[in-house]
Amino acid sequence: MCSRWLVWLVVASAVAPLSAGEDEPRIQEHFGLCDASAAVAVDAEHFLVASDEDSRLCLYRVDHPGPPEQVFDLGEFLRIGGEHPETDLEAATRVGERVYWVTSHGRNIAGKKRQNRCRFFATLIKQAEGRIWIEPEGQPYVRLLEDLFSEPSLKPYGLKAAAKKAPKEPDALNIEGLVGTPEGHLWIGFRNPIPHGRALIVPLLNPAAVIAGQRARLGQAMEVDLGGLGIRDLGFADGRYLIVAGHYDGRGHGRLFLWDGGASVPEKIEHTHLKGLNPEAVIFYPGQGLRHFQLLSDDGNREIDGCRCKDLKDRSQQRFRSVWIGTEK
Repeated sequence: MCSRWLVWLVVASAVAPLSAGEDEPRIQEHFGLCDASAAVAVDAEHFLVASDEDSRLCLYRVDHPGPPEQVFDLGEFLRIGGEHPETDLEAATRVGERVYWVTSHGRNIAGKKRQNRCRFFATLIKQAEGRIWIEPEGQPYVRLLEDLFSEPSLKPYGLKAAAKKAPKEPDALNIEGLVGTPEGHLWIGFRNPIPHGRALIVPLLNPAAVIAGQRARLGQAMEVDLGGLGIRDLGFADGRYLIVAGHYDGRGHGRLFLWDGGASVPEKIEHTHLKGLNPEAVIFYPGQGLRHFQLLSDDGNREIDGCRCKDLKDRSQQRFRSVWIGTEK
């Protein structure tokens, strides 16, 4: 099943391998946020990004570095309140014109419970006469943790106890991946916990009904061998799943895997030059698939002019990086 992959990184819309002797990828910078944690393609020219620091969705052009073209604030729709408005948006997947989004559902870095971090919701991508806009759909769902805790097949994973820990502690709870399947389900990927040294995926069987207010129906969990890493994002293209993997506590480098699902063994994509990046979100574009896809880096802790990116007061100076990855058999 495994084959050799030639992998290259490119910037923006240029489709070309790294030149001979070039050790580092050419990197594109996008301004207006640091923590690029979830993203989807809008069309061949635009992508939509969420930050794990607020409730904004930012629309960027593929071929133009710089600030977003538009910003959509979902705070009112998500019913964000209290002194700690951070939602910790962590993953997204597009199904037709609908985009499903999910927050981490974990505690904050200090281990404190924050209800704003428990949201599953959907938006619609609208396009007409050269305009692009985003509309909320249905209602935000806030009971996913309860559904995870009460599902009998998930009891062995101790998710209720995991949810009481800070997300980067061993065996804590932290959702960071979401992908649609050909069957119409969504797969929820966990960065933490990592049971038996394997990444955890839980199917959500009725996503459309959930945003209409029904309780979530959950399928049989899967454990995926990523060499002890958890899931930072999931994608699906050309009949295969792409997994962005990373350590549950932020140590080490990210890895990319291709997986056929089921009992198959994930195949690590080699030579992707991810050192120095913090890969967090993958984007597939129409007609490109695995041949040419975009990877975003969560750069909240990246130092810029002696200051952490997320601590920059001027939002226009906040930035995240993206690279393009091509695979060819």
